[in-house]
Amino acid sequence: MQTILDSADRPAHDAFIEKKSEFIGDACHIESLDDALAFVQTIRDLHPKARHVAYAAVCGGSGGRLAERMSDDGEPSGTAGKPILDVLRANEMTDCVVAVTRYFGGILLGSGGLIRAYSTGASIAVKAASKARIVPCREYRVKLDYPQLGGFQNLLASVEGEQADAQYTDRVVLSVVVPMEHAGVFEARVTETFNATVSPQPVGMSNRPVRL
Repeated sequence: MQTILDSADRPAHDAFIEKKSEFIGDACHIESLDDALAFVQTIRDLHPKARHVAYAAVCGGSGGRLAERMSDDGEPSGTAGKPILDVLRANEMTDCVVAVTRYFGGILLGSGGLIRAYSTGASIAVKAASKARIVPCREYRVKLDYPQLGGFQNLLASVEGEQADAQYTDRVVLSVVVPMEHAGVFEARVTETFNATVSPQPVGMSNRPVRL
């Protein structure tokens, strides 16, 4: 899966003209479907004279299921929200929303023309966005002596891991995340490198965006 990194404050943006109607695509990262609704409202506020602001949003749901929401915003049923959602599905996107704003130019496009136009509006917004791959990761808690810290950080980087938190007292306690595909290698290398004096403790799972 992929996500969009651009924020609601600075969304990815592009536009085009189709038979005198202007279509404006905006896309950003979201944490929930409520965020999507809030973003769409900001787009409506920016374009009070626009005839339609259709959108689609996808978020990671419980149990690995994706939650989706869309709206035609007054366009004929199935001609706006669904084409936008189809673009997100085709690009395997999650945790993002795309809004396509239409300024009506006076020429009717017909159902087929609307579907193509809203699909294009969504596609150019996604293309303009900064994107990241969603990587399943294992979370670890690791206790180290101070002289071990540099070597451990180098090892962590070699498996594309990331340090999430650190506590410094008489020892160093790190919270780190490692891509699942490298978790086994990570554990084995830590044991080998530190002669079994360091033992990463698995504490959970999470997803991490890695910029494409």
